[in-house]
Amino acid sequence: MKKILFTFIMLAIATSIMAQQPVDVQLRKQFEKCYFTDTNNTVLPYRLLKPANLDSTKSYPVVLFLHGAGERGNDNETQLTYMDKIFGSQSFKQKYPCYVILPQCAENYRWCETDWTLPSHTMPDTISVYLNAANQLLDSIVKAVNADTSRLYITGMSMGGFGTWDLISRYPKKFAAALPICGGADLNMACILKDMPIKTFHGSTDKLVKVTRTRNMTIAIHKCGGNKIDYTELTGKGHLIWNQVYNMPSTFQWLFAQKKN
Repeated sequence: MKKILFTFIMLAIATSIMAQQPVDVQLRKQFEKCYFTDTNNTVLPYRLLKPANLDSTKSYPVVLFLHGAGERGNDNETQLTYMDKIFGSQSFKQKYPCYVILPQCAENYRWCETDWTLPSHTMPDTISVYLNAANQLLDSIVKAVNADTSRLYITGMSMGGFGTWDLISRYPKKFAAALPICGGADLNMACILKDMPIKTFHGSTDKLVKVTRTRNMTIAIHKCGGNKIDYTELTGKGHLIWNQVYNMPSTFQWLFAQKKN
């Protein structure tokens, strides 16, 4: 128990250390501050980035981003850490006009209610409180805007990586593609996901979430006959790999090229 608690504390410290970087206020103004109440009366803070030069005659992809453990809270601000500079950059907005949804999970909750330190886990029977709210939020926005429903994407890092695996396992036909980073999945869901385009990453020396979590899921999907999973293991890298991954040009090139039939 002490080891598990220590790992959780280290995970939060690690992400919060990286979060201590100057905030670009003007950059963050692009992300509209909103709140959503789901059917269970869960209030979910979220930010919404709209396509640049929005054209009402066009339909746009929608990206759901799930943050890590260090960005939990209710300030509707911290979940922008790292990602404001990614999604809010001029190069991203010009190359990939889309809606980006960035919900914030509350303290003491997780996108997937499981122990991150374990070598494996079984997907909980019930979706977590805040992942359920995020899923309902996605549905609400898709209905409200000119969304391209053949190009719904999900990505997340660390705790958000677990949430990404969890949501696509529950709704495998919903998303055109998924991009989980240093997360973990239920191996029993591999065959359900065998036909889904998935691009996933893990650091080979990750001490917070075992690298075998992603290795084993990739192997399990391959055993089910799946050939649409692309796993990149970053040699010598630890847990904090998301800045590197999201700044690789090939990452978003791959994601936005995916489209459901």
